[in-house]
Amino acid sequence: MATSQDRTDHPGERAGDDPIRLLAIRDTPLSLDEVFAAVGDPAAGGTALFVGTVRDHDGGADVDALGYTGHPTAQAELRRVAEKVAADFPVRGLAAVHRVGDLAVGDLAVIVAVSCPHRAEAFAACRRFIDDLKHEVPIWKHQNFSDGTEEWVGAGA
Repeated sequence: MATSQDRTDHPGERAGDDPIRLLAIRDTPLSLDEVFAAVGDPAAGGTALFVGTVRDHDGGADVDALGYTGHPTAQAELRRVAEKVAADFPVRGLAAVHRVGDLAVGDLAVIVAVSCPHRAEAFAACRRFIDDLKHEVPIWKHQNFSDGTEEWVGAGA
């Protein structure tokens, strides 16, 4: 008869051998289906997704449009952040895609997904991934406001 200790030693309770499945910075529309499929794993009991969309306001001002620009090192930094998350959580699958270029209100700007053996781990890993991505990956946002002003926002801000 198996004990609960035996179950916690199961290989599915640990991180996958190669959990980083998809990392991309693209100038084309993003796909939820692609990212969700990338993190699928039969040992994952929880999958958490974060979807960042372009909203119509920021800081009390109406946003008409915005653009994202990535530094040439952005892809390498995205991988570094992903590797840190995969090392700190029992990640079975991890994926992130971020748009660059001009986006309209309602467009998908970033999608992050993480699958883990359990939901609490998946939520925690996904939150850490998006937070670290936003703070450490050199991708800058240029917002154009309805009143004619503009603003740059970027990694580390």
